[in-house]
Amino acid sequence: MFIDLTPEQHALRLKCRDYFQALMTPELKARMRGAEGGDEYRAIIRQMGRDGWLAVGWPKEHGGQGYGPTEQFIFFEGPPSANGHPGIHHVLARSIKDTFNRYKTMRGFQVHRKAGWDTHGLPVELGVEKELGITKKDIDNKASDKYISTEDYNKKCRENVMMFTAEWRELTEKMGYFVDLDHPYITYDNKYIETLWWLLKQLYGKGLLYKGYTIQPYSPAAGTGLSSHELNQPGCYRDVKDTTVTAQFLIKDPKAEWTKHGKPYFVAWTTTPWTLASNVALCVGPKIDYVAVETYNLYDGEPMTLIMAESRLSAYLNPEQEVKEGELGDFDKDNKVCPWRIVDRIKGAELEGLHYQQLMPWVKPCEKIGDFAAKFINEYAEKHADKVFTSEDGRDKFVEMDSEAFRVILGDYVTTEDGTGIVHIAPTFGADDAKVASDAKIPALYLINKKGETRPMVDLQGKYYLEEELDANFVNVCLNKDAYAKHAGDYVKNSYDPKFNPDGVWDKKASEKAEDLNVIICMEMKQEGSAFKIEKHVHNYPHCWRTDKPILYYPLDSWFINDTAKKERMVELNKTICWQPESTGTGRFGNWLENLNDWNLSRSRFWGTPLPIWRDEKRNAKCIGSLEELYNEIEKSVAAGVMSSNPLKDNGFVVGDYSKENYDKVDLHRPYVDNIIL
Repeated sequence: MFIDLTPEQHALRLKCRDYFQALMTPELKARMRGAEGGDEYRAIIRQMGRDGWLAVGWPKEHGGQGYGPTEQFIFFEGPPSANGHPGIHHVLARSIKDTFNRYKTMRGFQVHRKAGWDTHGLPVELGVEKELGITKKDIDNKASDKYISTEDYNKKCRENVMMFTAEWRELTEKMGYFVDLDHPYITYDNKYIETLWWLLKQLYGKGLLYKGYTIQPYSPAAGTGLSSHELNQPGCYRDVKDTTVTAQFLIKDPKAEWTKHGKPYFVAWTTTPWTLASNVALCVGPKIDYVAVETYNLYDGEPMTLIMAESRLSAYLNPEQEVKEGELGDFDKDNKVCPWRIVDRIKGAELEGLHYQQLMPWVKPCEKIGDFAAKFINEYAEKHADKVFTSEDGRDKFVEMDSEAFRVILGDYVTTEDGTGIVHIAPTFGADDAKVASDAKIPALYLINKKGETRPMVDLQGKYYLEEELDANFVNVCLNKDAYAKHAGDYVKNSYDPKFNPDGVWDKKASEKAEDLNVIICMEMKQEGSAFKIEKHVHNYPHCWRTDKPILYYPLDSWFINDTAKKERMVELNKTICWQPESTGTGRFGNWLENLNDWNLSRSRFWGTPLPIWRDEKRNAKCIGSLEELYNEIEKSVAAGVMSSNPLKDNGFVVGDYSKENYDKVDLHRPYVDNIIL
């Protein structure tokens, strides 16, 4: 059905109809019936389409006379990955796209439909790694038995990336999807990369592109950070059953009434016992009602006085065994008798500033000092010069801040829906933890590696760092070697451990059957008397949508687009869109906008578009927006003696020549771009 056609558009429609009616001779119809479904049939259809465009007079660039619509509607298809098979979901998505393009054609627009191929990123890398039997740690690592250079790895990615284009063409033609597959845009092409560089420079120039060090979703199995969009893919959040522990933190400066029955403890619950070694604070809700309770450890019967939210008592202690008058009575594990009584009531705000003993004294907290450190860190370093130390390479200075950690802080986000109403804070493994600790001037618990970089206790493969991977001066000042050595090299989740991934294939059944580090740590705490309660708990946990394995929340250096600076405008514009159904705009998409975070743009990958930003150690930066600009900046480096020659010039690249032949003379991927110093 044609809606609101102008006389010219109606005449054009009739012209098309008359042309195709004349074209469909009895002989052609017979040929098509005989060839239906085969290559000849598809060739006839394609030729008819091309001839039809020429006959009705548009577009001029295809040899027509230029009649027809003057308004253009440009469509660049959101590109599928050509190293994967097409599926039914692609048919659905393309049908929706095609509806809009055909509607625009019917309204008289000249519709350019350009196909594309997504040739970068994780799907390609995973396919190559599976084929070669390697992981990220083998790439550019000469110490590995499976060493492969970045150059050879990326060469293999380029070879594999267009593996299934024939299947995609067949699907496109079978479903009658109108798109130009003969002239696609390809994301590994230098011209495409240059376009992205230009766009990024526009953002950089407006102050909307910045480098941050934040807690992000990270997939050790894929070796990359994940954006909020990737984490919200269907099926990423799943119910998992983990071993959890309610840990006991010995209070160093208790009130007198907390010391009459055993030792006093704060108790805090966690679903990730492996993060307890990185604990630096406990967080309470300022308006929550807390109680001091005389009772016993549920495993060894040791007398103790615990502090927890009053509303959470029934989750741990039997209400029928509360003692309100007289002697407390004895603990009887066999008969499940654990009497208890409340001896004090406190608001959360009253607990602020109290100190406790470090639960797992493996590492002392330390922070890097200097121009980019928080003010409280530099001030502490000035007052405690005896705690300042220099990295092994002599470049950076750090300060040990053990005395500023291990205290109670306040947080409005603390709830009493589960746990004890006291939250264990490990800033290196949680975004909320990092913020509330920083606001309270609590140092994080970092390790320092051989490069002088601050890193969390767990490395990018998902295991505790080995001592030999750490800075020697840091080890001498901050590391309890004997305590740390017990779990050095252990993987925090079995799914990351190579022994459960023979030849790169995850043996899910074996990894789930075996005891993981959570269980081991909980059993050790039980033996030490620092576990109040250990139990299995089902909770919703995010997984990597590519590898199917659980993610970690991890501190990463990344480049961000400052989306939140334009949030109000985007929310405003979203309300002008005619969403169908309307609930999509006000619901899922609207809610996403309302809770918008800055876009984590960068990824820890080898095969991808390099970010065109060069920075020195003092964080001076240059953002490059074109190959011409890069060429000229390299010439400056050569003149200054920083580079011996210009690799673009050496390969015959000519500035101002935009031909494919000229652009194919250079490669903007790693490792070549890594060798350019500006």
